[in-house]
Amino acid sequence: MGLATSHAAAPPPPPPTHSSNPVGLGVLLPPKTEEKVVKKVDWRNLPCPLPFEEIQREALMSLKPELFEGLRFDFTKGLNQKFSLSHSVFMGSMEVPSQSSDTIKVPTAHYEFGANFLDPKLMLVGRVLTDGRLNARVKCDLTDNLTLKVNAQLTNEPHFSQGMFNFDYKGSDFRTQFQIGNNAFYGGNYIQSVTPNLSLGGEVFWLGHQRKSGIGFAARYNTDKMVATGQVASTGVVALSYVQKVSEKVSLASDLMYNQMNRDVTASFGYDYILRQCRLRGKIDSNGVVSSFLEERLNMGVNFILSAEIDHRKKDYKFGFGMTVGE
Repeated sequence: MGLATSHAAAPPPPPPTHSSNPVGLGVLLPPKTEEKVVKKVDWRNLPCPLPFEEIQREALMSLKPELFEGLRFDFTKGLNQKFSLSHSVFMGSMEVPSQSSDTIKVPTAHYEFGANFLDPKLMLVGRVLTDGRLNARVKCDLTDNLTLKVNAQLTNEPHFSQGMFNFDYKGSDFRTQFQIGNNAFYGGNYIQSVTPNLSLGGEVFWLGHQRKSGIGFAARYNTDKMVATGQVASTGVVALSYVQKVSEKVSLASDLMYNQMNRDVTASFGYDYILRQCRLRGKIDSNGVVSSFLEERLNMGVNFILSAEIDHRKKDYKFGFGMTVGE
């Protein structure tokens, strides 16, 4: 009796709360809100930008391939890990300047012999052509941050030989360059990373023999999917470019060029498609010029090249094919 009375008199247990057994009661709790993690920018550790003259690198790869007309054959033979020789044969036509709107072409052919020396801190490249031209390039890393570049072209024709010395300095988040060339040419440029995606720069030059000077500004904004650049100079040239990376193998590019001196505006749209064994690039511009460039990999170290350009306005049609042997 005592146990029965005590059980009957005991008060009922309190109802369970949501925290004690939410699943058993079928009660849905509100979902937890994920807090967005804001990535702080370390302004003292910005990336190093591209060189000033290469801010349009992606757009130039798609819109301005090395087009040619005729037949071209390139052969490169490596003698050791650092030294190699190259042979190039070209047979095609060369355009001659004319006062009329018609395009005048003259058949031409030449052979080019080259020697290359490649080292981690030194690069020497030389080319000799049958018409007497000599091209030379030197790149030497003086220190880890300072690089010397030399470009020279020597010809038999007077006043056509050229030479240029470049001193490039690479900082942690900036690049600067100083240039000295023939005809009393002096120039310099500087580009600085402002944010992890944006870099701004400027350039100045002075051409002593022609008593001309100029100044320019440039901006580059890049992400994993796109690259946008803009350049403006006191010479009256404005250049804009945009590259959209559709995928790892497909890129679309467009650019706009405005020249205030001759009131000329040119816009173009191009593509860059990398397949398994080939790479296809092409463009079409506002002047009605359509071009395409195909590089087909036939075997290890053997590439077949097709080049085509059609100018509907001038009725100028160019077609070329070639082969490259050697790496």
